Amino acid sequence: MRAVIGVEEHAWTAELRAALLADGGGDAVDRRNSQGEINRRLLDVGAERLAWMDDTGVDTQVLSIASPGTQPLPPQEAVPLARDANDFLADTVRRHPRRFAAFATLPMGDPPAAAAELERAVGRLGLVGAMIFPRARGVFLDRDVFRPVFAAAAELGVPLYLHPAVPPRAIGEDLYGGFDDPTGMLLTTAGWGWHAETGLAALRLILAGTFDRHPGLQIILGHWGEMLVPFADRADLLSRDATYLERRILDYITGNLNVTAGGIFSHRMLRQAVDVLGPDRVMFGADTPFGPAADARAFVDAAPISADDKAKLAHLNAENLLGLPRRVRAASVP
Repeated sequence: MRAVIGVEEHAWTAELRAALLADGGGDAVDRRNSQGEINRRLLDVGAERLAWMDDTGVDTQVLSIASPGTQPLPPQEAVPLARDANDFLADTVRRHPRRFAAFATLPMGDPPAAAAELERAVGRLGLVGAMIFPRARGVFLDRDVFRPVFAAAAELGVPLYLHPAVPPRAIGEDLYGGFDDPTGMLLTTAGWGWHAETGLAALRLILAGTFDRHPGLQIILGHWGEMLVPFADRADLLSRDATYLERRILDYITGNLNVTAGGIFSHRMLRQAVDVLGPDRVMFGADTPFGPAADARAFVDAAPISADDKAKLAHLNAENLLGLPRRVRAASVP
């Protein structure tokens, strides 16, 4: 059997959870996802998580701090909390090196500190990149002030995973308001809104010339491309007027973006991602603990792609992009 690597698998620390809830509640983190079972599973990186991985067919998880990381917090809080969280992730990887790798979380509200933390996390802690979110303190990441972070990632040769986060309250109310609370929350987040915003954030990075400055920089998007990859041919219309860019929009999408399942077990969306990006840019991800308790290996084995491409989806692409050691069938290995 092929190994399966989950590239979007979340955790957090009790200290970060408390800071996010104190900072702004719904603007910072979905309170429903910070309570009870979800919170307990986010905090667990031990025996229970390993058993869950075995039960759902995932050999290795690439851990990441859950949305929104430290990004909504003021720098004086975000910087030490990010360091502590990354130390926690690195310690988890050291204890179970065959079962875990990890993305750093960054205090993006202080870009120089975020770049320095990325260098520390990769160079000293052995993390494999970073997970970032569309806005820091309400501002999209394509602003010039954030350039040091993208420069650091390019210099280090590690990818940045651009993951959804709850949009600012005013934007959420304007675009997604007018419904009952549960419907409005899902429309704002997992049902539509945060995918559209994350795809927009990636497109803004392209239009801002990020990949002209750093041609080799790689971005990962979850959920089969956060609406941008499925809409790539139409987004290429922007090439008509964005003549200051060195390439067409479609070329950046197919040359600098990679996608994961992000917990969406859809062969139809997988086929579309492979059609747009090719088989070398798609990876599995279960979105633990938010995703369905589905059989990861069964999803990969039943995928309507070739055997070679199934291996790429399951583990080879993640190994190549993240610099992970080649995984063999490793479930139940501590």
